[in-house]
Amino acid sequence: MAAGPQDSYRNAIRQKIVDSLAAPVPILTAREVWLPAVTNKAIAVIGMRRAGKTSLLWRIVGERLKLGTPREALVYFSFEDERLAGMTALDLQLVIEEYYKLYPARRDSEKTTFLLDEIQLVAGWETFARRILDSETIELFVSGSSAKLLSREIASSMRGRAMEAVVTPFSFREMLRHHGALPAKPTQRLTKAERSGLHQWLQRYMTYGGFPELQGLSGAARSRERNELLRTYVDVVLLRDVVERHNVSQPQVLRWLVQQLLGNTAGSFSINKFFNDLKSRGVAVGKERLHEYLAHLEDTFLVTNVCIATESVRRRQVNARKIYPVDTGLMALFDADGKPNTGHALETIVLHECLRRGAQVAYVRTASGYEVDFLATHHDRSQTLIQVCADLHDAATLEREVRALQEARLEFPKARCLLVTLEQPVRVPVMKDIAVVQAMDWLLDGPSDARAG
Repeated sequence: MAAGPQDSYRNAIRQKIVDSLAAPVPILTAREVWLPAVTNKAIAVIGMRRAGKTSLLWRIVGERLKLGTPREALVYFSFEDERLAGMTALDLQLVIEEYYKLYPARRDSEKTTFLLDEIQLVAGWETFARRILDSETIELFVSGSSAKLLSREIASSMRGRAMEAVVTPFSFREMLRHHGALPAKPTQRLTKAERSGLHQWLQRYMTYGGFPELQGLSGAARSRERNELLRTYVDVVLLRDVVERHNVSQPQVLRWLVQQLLGNTAGSFSINKFFNDLKSRGVAVGKERLHEYLAHLEDTFLVTNVCIATESVRRRQVNARKIYPVDTGLMALFDADGKPNTGHALETIVLHECLRRGAQVAYVRTASGYEVDFLATHHDRSQTLIQVCADLHDAATLEREVRALQEARLEFPKARCLLVTLEQPVRVPVMKDIAVVQAMDWLLDGPSDARAG
């Protein structure tokens, strides 16, 4: 009798489990990704392509081993395998069955951690995940490309049974750790030479960004390779995660939108203005479709939009948004001059650091027309008004930034005021309730949540 599809899947799954458990755990850079610690919930590891989701899964395996978990209790399994093409949700049970055939004594007695990568390739995986959380003694991590494993979809398809762990390109701390340059002491205890070295690293980070794969491609000599890789990242996101997945009928309009967004980091963006610009060029596209395209790009984590700080839904809708790329390395790729704006790069880094720390972020426009870059609302509901300025040496610039914070403070009287700068001036006037901090100090000495190890 000829072997059926399930027999073929069964053999491949068994071999993959055996090979995975026998494989050495790779040594990877520790990430500071918040991993929810809630029982009986799947952890969905999500984020932009090439940000390091698979590496995070292997880091989790390595950290659990250090804590004494047996190797056979940590099962990394990738569904990106041509032998598993065509699998359905019903076939996923074979992963559980074949594992417990190899380790029957663990079933219902010892907790096993399953880390299922690229699981979105199997249609209907959500029902399988919900069922095994209820019926097996397991801990479950799932991950995959942002094409079919987005936060909104997880929330609905898992019916409250999954929580997110968002992976971004390296933070500044993670980038330093990757290169073996992370200081072992607080920044206020560093020598002048050590601080100068860190400042050079921050300049490099602002220019080249934090995508793990690009860390060895800094400098002018590697610019072509670096740019080609970044261009590939964006192209794959557009093609696979937006155009193919959502059947986009006007891909050229989508590309123009991306060029506008990534070429104008930290700038104001209005759908109405972009719509009118396209209309003047004879391009017929509806506003609603442009709103959809922007939402799709946010879903892929390629861009983040920051709305104005207000409780009024209408005011949020009618006011322009500020758009930021997922990584500063993309800025020079889309900037007309080919060089990132230092101030906007620093602003982008501060935004993503706020998000990593779990804050909700908006921007403030005062009644007098002054603008404060960020209002960060933290988990304890405390707030921080953050103004980012690369260079405060000019007295007029310092006065303008301080004035914006002071006016915003009238609208948010309980908020702490923070002025983040690249190079703090030698002399800074004493300002009531406004703290001036150098960017590298704020980035390195702030709270981190390195539960992934």
